[in-house]
Amino acid sequence: MNIQPQLVELDSPGPRARRFVFVLLDDFTMLSFACAVESLRIANRMAGRTLYTWVLAGESGESATCSNGSVFRLDMDLGELSRDDTLMVCGGLDVQAATTRTLVNWLRREARRGVVIAGLCTAAHSLAKAGLLDGKRATIHWENQDSFLEEFEEVDLTRSVFVIDGNRITTAGGTASIDLMLKLIADDHGEELANAVADQLIYSSIRTGQDTQRLSIPTRIGVRHPKLSRVIQVMEQAIEEPISPATLARDVGLSTRQLERLFRRYLDRSPKRYYMELRLQKARNLLMQTDMSVINVALACGFASPSHFSKCYRAHYGTTPYREKGTQGVVRQPA
Repeated sequence: MNIQPQLVELDSPGPRARRFVFVLLDDFTMLSFACAVESLRIANRMAGRTLYTWVLAGESGESATCSNGSVFRLDMDLGELSRDDTLMVCGGLDVQAATTRTLVNWLRREARRGVVIAGLCTAAHSLAKAGLLDGKRATIHWENQDSFLEEFEEVDLTRSVFVIDGNRITTAGGTASIDLMLKLIADDHGEELANAVADQLIYSSIRTGQDTQRLSIPTRIGVRHPKLSRVIQVMEQAIEEPISPATLARDVGLSTRQLERLFRRYLDRSPKRYYMELRLQKARNLLMQTDMSVINVALACGFASPSHFSKCYRAHYGTTPYREKGTQGVVRQPA
């Protein structure tokens, strides 16, 4: 039996359909793209008419391959857009390599023409590389935040699920695209339609631009202990200049021995070891995602000397930071 959905009655016919141009970069993330385009499709279905249209674009104009290996046929290359279009750049793995000179120049040209431009998942990097986020609030997938902060100091980077700042839009990736599209649909055609789309998506917890993208610390570590969570939060915010365990303990009203027992009990490691793992994780992100030298990465992660950094890195990851950086082997086209 084919059950038709209850259509949402809109207040007025409204303007002509809004067109979205999805630019698919090499190795883009399918989830982020699919969440966005499916939200538009369902909005049309629930309204009983075409509110939104979309086309797929890319530098080749022929096809684009996402990070899971699926290939998408493109409708157009990086040609001139209508000023009323909404441009959505879809990023994914190794966005630095995918952000070519051609793409950057095209984004700058379309920005000068007043086009609304969004970066989904890691594509905030592409927008920032083109200078389109200077002085603006933005977000990017949490895994890319460390490298983004090092490279784009002019951008006010947040940890939000999505950010709309004037005619620039960025999302954290994954299902954050749904939250963004629901916001745009609500702005265009009302909350009732946006809620109907969310129901069709079985999406019961709609997030706003005020929500942060990562799970809370208690959820991530599987422990609900306020003092332990507070210490870990401070550690995560003080990577470049690590704080001693004694100071961390004192600031939450514990002795150093009590803090040690707390970490051993819940995380099976010492505070010093846990802190070291956080710093090395950030170091690996910077080595893999930026062109920073090993020395600068070491300094950014609180290591006084490259030799100590290399020793700690090898003990944890089984390779040196120099080899880790050398294995990337990606030839990037400068922007």
